[in-house]
Amino acid sequence: MPTTSTAATDSAQPGTRVPDHRGRTDLDRTGLDLTGNPRVRVVAVELLAAAWHVLRRTTFDYLGTDGRWTRQQRETYDRGDGATVLLYDPERATVLLTRQFRFPVYVNGHPDGMLLETAAGLLDDDDPETAVRREAEEETGVRVGALERVFEVYMSPGSVTERLHFWAAPYTPARRTGAGGGVAEEGEDVEVVELPFARALAMTLTGEIADAKTILLLQWAALHGPFRDR
Repeated sequence: MPTTSTAATDSAQPGTRVPDHRGRTDLDRTGLDLTGNPRVRVVAVELLAAAWHVLRRTTFDYLGTDGRWTRQQRETYDRGDGATVLLYDPERATVLLTRQFRFPVYVNGHPDGMLLETAAGLLDDDDPETAVRREAEEETGVRVGALERVFEVYMSPGSVTERLHFWAAPYTPARRTGAGGGVAEEGEDVEVVELPFARALAMTLTGEIADAKTILLLQWAALHGPFRDR
Protein backbone atom coordinates (compact mmCIF):
# COMPACT_ATOMS: atom_id res chain seq x y z
CA MET A 1 0.00 0.00 0.00
CA PRO A 2 1.52 3.39 -0.96
CA THR A 3 2.29 5.88 1.78
CA THR A 4 1.26 9.48 1.53
CA SER A 5 1.43 12.77 3.35
CA THR A 6 -2.03 14.21 3.95
CA ALA A 7 -0.57 17.59 4.84
CA ALA A 8 0.50 18.07 1.22
CA THR A 9 -3.03 19.28 0.35
CA ASP A 10 -1.79 22.71 1.45
CA SER A 11 1.64 23.07 -0.13
CA ALA A 12 2.12 26.42 1.64
CA GLN A 13 1.77 24.97 5.14
CA PRO A 14 4.96 25.89 7.01
CA GLY A 15 7.08 22.86 7.75
CA THR A 16 5.90 20.81 4.77
CA ARG A 17 7.16 21.90 1.36
CA VAL A 18 8.07 25.36 2.57
CA PRO A 19 10.24 26.08 5.64
CA ASP A 20 8.67 26.92 8.96
CA HIS A 21 10.03 29.70 11.20
CA ARG A 22 12.94 27.43 12.21
CA GLY A 23 13.79 26.56 8.61
CA ARG A 24 12.39 23.02 8.78
CA THR A 25 10.73 21.23 5.86
CA ASP A 26 9.20 17.77 5.25
CA LEU A 27 7.93 17.53 8.83
CA ASP A 28 4.97 15.64 7.40
CA ARG A 29 7.25 12.90 6.02
CA THR A 30 8.48 11.43 9.29
CA GLY A 31 7.55 7.75 9.57
CA LEU A 32 6.55 7.20 5.97
CA ASP A 33 9.65 5.10 5.23
CA LEU A 34 9.62 2.91 8.34
CA THR A 35 10.16 -0.78 7.53
CA GLY A 36 11.48 -2.26 10.78
CA ASN A 37 8.19 -3.89 11.80
CA PRO A 38 6.37 -5.87 9.06
CA ARG A 39 3.18 -5.71 11.15
CA VAL A 40 3.02 -1.93 10.72
CA ARG A 41 2.27 -0.14 7.44
CA VAL A 42 2.28 3.65 7.67
CA VAL A 43 -0.45 5.06 5.43
CA ALA A 44 -0.39 8.81 5.96
CA VAL A 45 1.16 11.54 8.12
CA GLU A 46 -0.56 14.84 8.88
CA LEU A 47 1.30 17.80 10.36
CA LEU A 48 -0.97 19.31 13.00
CA ALA A 49 1.33 21.90 14.54
CA ALA A 50 4.93 23.06 14.41
CA ALA A 51 4.99 26.24 16.49
CA TRP A 52 8.20 25.06 18.18
CA HIS A 53 8.02 21.30 18.62
CA VAL A 54 6.07 19.10 16.22
CA LEU A 55 2.65 17.48 16.57
CA ARG A 56 1.68 14.84 13.97
CA ARG A 57 -1.28 12.54 13.35
CA THR A 58 -0.20 9.27 11.74
CA THR A 59 -2.51 6.72 10.16
CA PHE A 60 -1.22 3.16 9.94
CA ASP A 61 -2.40 -0.39 9.44
CA TYR A 62 -1.48 -2.84 12.21
CA LEU A 63 -1.45 -6.65 12.06
CA GLY A 64 -2.69 -7.94 15.41
CA THR A 65 -1.82 -11.21 17.08
CA ASP A 66 -5.21 -12.52 15.91
CA GLY A 67 -4.06 -12.20 12.28
CA ARG A 68 -6.33 -9.27 11.43
CA TRP A 69 -5.25 -5.92 10.01
CA THR A 70 -6.79 -2.86 11.64
CA ARG A 71 -6.42 0.80 10.73
CA GLN A 72 -5.32 3.02 13.61
CA GLN A 73 -4.36 6.62 14.23
CA ARG A 74 -1.93 8.06 16.74
CA GLU A 75 -0.89 11.60 17.57
CA THR A 76 2.78 11.99 18.43
CA TYR A 77 4.53 14.97 19.95
CA ASP A 78 8.11 15.32 18.77
CA ARG A 79 10.21 17.66 20.90
CA GLY A 80 13.54 15.99 20.15
CA ASP A 81 15.63 13.85 22.49
CA GLY A 82 17.07 15.09 25.77
CA ALA A 83 19.67 14.45 28.45
CA THR A 84 19.75 14.67 32.24
CA VAL A 85 22.43 14.27 34.90
CA LEU A 86 22.48 13.44 38.60
CA LEU A 87 25.15 15.60 40.21
CA TYR A 88 26.35 14.04 43.47
CA ASP A 89 29.04 14.76 46.05
CA PRO A 90 30.29 11.37 47.34
CA GLU A 91 32.18 12.88 50.27
CA ARG A 92 29.34 14.97 51.67
CA ALA A 93 26.60 12.57 50.44
CA THR A 94 24.65 15.34 48.75
CA VAL A 95 22.96 15.83 45.39
CA LEU A 96 22.51 19.04 43.42
CA LEU A 97 19.03 19.54 41.99
CA THR A 98 17.03 22.36 40.46
CA ARG A 99 13.63 23.82 41.24
CA GLN A 100 11.59 25.49 38.52
CA PHE A 101 8.02 26.19 37.47
CA ARG A 102 6.41 23.68 35.10
CA PHE A 103 3.07 24.83 33.72
CA PRO A 104 1.93 21.39 32.46
CA VAL A 105 2.10 19.90 35.96
CA TYR A 106 0.55 23.04 37.45
CA VAL A 107 -2.49 22.79 35.19
CA ASN A 108 -2.71 19.05 35.97
CA GLY A 109 -3.14 19.42 39.71
CA HIS A 110 0.31 20.10 41.17
CA PRO A 111 -0.24 22.70 43.92
CA ASP A 112 2.25 25.32 42.73
CA GLY A 113 3.86 23.79 39.64
CA MET A 114 7.35 23.97 41.17
CA LEU A 115 9.30 20.74 40.59
CA LEU A 116 12.57 19.53 42.05
CA GLU A 117 14.55 17.97 39.21
CA THR A 118 17.94 16.84 38.02
CA ALA A 119 19.51 19.24 35.53
CA ALA A 120 18.22 18.44 32.04
CA GLY A 121 17.51 19.79 28.59
CA LEU A 122 17.02 18.97 24.94
CA LEU A 123 19.93 17.83 22.81
CA ASP A 124 19.16 20.36 20.08
CA ASP A 125 22.03 19.79 17.64
CA ASP A 126 24.49 18.38 20.19
CA ASP A 127 25.38 14.81 21.14
CA PRO A 128 24.01 13.65 24.53
CA GLU A 129 27.26 14.16 26.46
CA THR A 130 27.84 17.66 25.12
CA ALA A 131 24.21 18.58 25.77
CA VAL A 132 24.19 17.38 29.36
CA ARG A 133 27.39 19.26 30.14
CA ARG A 134 25.84 22.41 28.69
CA GLU A 135 22.62 22.02 30.65
CA ALA A 136 24.38 21.25 33.93
CA GLU A 137 26.48 24.39 33.70
CA GLU A 138 23.58 26.59 32.61
CA GLU A 139 21.21 25.37 35.31
CA THR A 140 23.48 24.63 38.28
CA GLY A 141 26.72 26.45 37.52
CA VAL A 142 28.69 23.19 37.71
CA ARG A 143 31.34 22.44 35.11
CA VAL A 144 31.01 18.67 34.86
CA GLY A 145 34.09 16.46 34.79
CA ALA A 146 33.87 12.69 34.33
CA LEU A 147 30.43 11.49 33.26
CA GLU A 148 28.95 8.03 33.82
CA ARG A 149 26.32 6.85 31.35
CA VAL A 150 23.37 5.31 33.20
CA PHE A 151 20.68 4.39 30.62
CA GLU A 152 18.37 5.73 27.90
CA VAL A 153 14.63 5.78 28.55
CA TYR A 154 11.48 6.61 26.60
CA MET A 155 9.63 8.77 29.11
CA SER A 156 6.09 8.76 27.70
CA PRO A 157 6.01 6.23 24.84
CA GLY A 158 2.26 6.43 24.24
CA SER A 159 2.42 9.92 22.78
CA VAL A 160 5.85 11.60 23.09
CA THR A 161 8.77 10.51 20.90
CA GLU A 162 11.46 11.79 23.29
CA ARG A 163 14.27 9.46 24.38
CA LEU A 164 16.08 10.76 27.44
CA HIS A 165 19.78 10.03 28.01
CA PHE A 166 20.62 9.62 31.71
CA TRP A 167 24.02 10.42 33.19
CA ALA A 168 25.63 10.80 36.61
CA ALA A 169 28.64 12.85 37.61
CA PRO A 170 30.42 13.78 40.85
CA TYR A 171 30.73 17.40 41.83
CA THR A 172 32.36 19.40 44.60
CA PRO A 173 31.70 22.99 45.69
CA ALA A 174 34.88 23.94 43.84
CA ARG A 175 33.37 22.76 40.52
CA ARG A 176 30.65 25.40 40.76
CA THR A 177 32.00 28.04 38.42
CA GLY A 178 28.80 30.09 38.31
CA ALA A 179 25.45 30.68 39.96
CA GLY A 180 23.43 28.66 37.46
CA GLY A 181 19.82 29.66 37.13
CA GLY A 182 19.27 28.79 33.48
CA VAL A 183 19.21 31.05 30.43
CA ALA A 184 17.14 34.15 31.17
CA GLU A 185 16.73 34.93 27.46
CA GLU A 186 14.89 31.62 27.09
CA GLY A 187 12.55 32.38 29.98
CA GLU A 188 14.33 30.07 32.42
CA ASP A 189 14.24 30.88 36.13
CA VAL A 190 16.00 28.00 37.87
CA GLU A 191 16.78 27.71 41.57
CA VAL A 192 19.72 25.49 42.57
CA VAL A 193 18.94 23.19 45.51
CA GLU A 194 21.50 21.05 47.35
CA LEU A 195 20.09 18.22 49.46
CA PRO A 196 21.45 15.31 51.47
CA PHE A 197 21.04 12.24 49.30
CA ALA A 198 19.05 10.39 51.98
CA ARG A 199 16.65 13.31 52.22
CA ALA A 200 16.19 13.50 48.45
CA LEU A 201 15.53 9.78 48.23
CA ALA A 202 12.93 9.99 50.99
CA MET A 203 11.22 12.85 49.16
CA THR A 204 10.45 10.51 46.25
CA LEU A 205 8.14 8.60 48.60
CA THR A 206 6.40 11.63 50.09
CA GLY A 207 5.69 13.23 46.71
CA GLU A 208 7.98 16.19 47.38
CA ILE A 209 9.98 14.96 44.40
CA ALA A 210 7.51 13.99 41.69
CA ASP A 211 9.63 14.21 38.54
CA ALA A 212 10.18 10.86 36.82
CA LYS A 213 13.73 11.38 35.61
CA THR A 214 14.85 12.54 39.04
CA ILE A 215 13.22 9.59 40.79
CA LEU A 216 14.86 7.16 38.36
CA LEU A 217 18.31 8.62 38.93
CA LEU A 218 17.96 8.77 42.72
CA GLN A 219 16.81 5.15 42.84
CA TRP A 220 19.66 4.13 40.53
CA ALA A 221 22.12 5.90 42.84
CA ALA A 222 20.74 3.98 45.83
CA LEU A 223 20.63 0.57 44.12
CA HIS A 224 23.58 0.59 41.72
CA GLY A 225 25.29 3.96 41.90
CA PRO A 226 27.46 5.97 44.28
CA PHE A 227 25.29 5.49 47.37
CA ARG A 228 24.51 1.77 47.03
CA ASP A 229 26.56 0.76 50.08
CA ARG A 230 25.21 3.44 52.40
